[in-house]
Amino acid sequence: MPDHIPGHIPYGHGEFEGRTVLVTGAGQGIGAAVTEAFAGLGARVAATDLGASGIDRLAGTHPSVTAYAMDVTDRHSVDDIVAKAESDLGPLDVLVNVAGILRTSPAAQLSDQDWADTFAVNTTGVFHTSRAVAARMTRRGSGCIVTVGSNAAGIPRTGMAAYAASKAAAAMFTKCLGLEVARDGIRCNVVAPGSTDTAMQRGLWSDEHAHRRVIDGDPATYRTGIPLGRIAEPHDIADAVLFLASDRARHITLQELCVDGGATLR
Repeated sequence: MPDHIPGHIPYGHGEFEGRTVLVTGAGQGIGAAVTEAFAGLGARVAATDLGASGIDRLAGTHPSVTAYAMDVTDRHSVDDIVAKAESDLGPLDVLVNVAGILRTSPAAQLSDQDWADTFAVNTTGVFHTSRAVAARMTRRGSGCIVTVGSNAAGIPRTGMAAYAASKAAAAMFTKCLGLEVARDGIRCNVVAPGSTDTAMQRGLWSDEHAHRRVIDGDPATYRTGIPLGRIAEPHDIADAVLFLASDRARHITLQELCVDGGATLR
């Protein structure tokens, strides 16, 4: 068998060597896993978050990670940090939108503030960062944007109306953007996780049996279980992001990759 097959992209430790990646919400959970995964494959990573502790830890552990405090709800903060990251690290090749919050409440009792805060981070934050980075990618004629959404964007969830609606809006924005910039060589895709073992997920657990109910399902909340019988770990989501950001996904755009162990049955 030949060592190299035309069109085939070999796996390797330095798959993202020489590339620059910006990750939002990098301080913990999925964002931290994404940051570490890219750094482990040779990328220079701008790790951004509202708080400094998590991203400073990553920067202290991985020499190729640089921490930047950034508020995705503030377009001036986003524009300034995107410009600084490119000045410090080089042109951005990949943007990964991970920053998100979850406020739970029955829909009819949801406060104006919780609704506004949820959309400010989960939707407007994606808009701010994607707009700032896409404008630069368009001028260069290349780039990749991956938005980490949620399987809740495609299936109703009790107590999660604001979160689900905000994630659905972010996903559709990402796809519309992708349609507009495709001819400029930019790919835009969505990774939609299901239940993942993060601080956000554990914040929903009220007792020692909650973990099992997530896997088995909960008829009282109209929720199916997880056919694969396990809750995802952050690196499971990071692996999907890496694939969509890689050259092996060079002909994939406007897509939503659901990573939920089959929970949405689609």
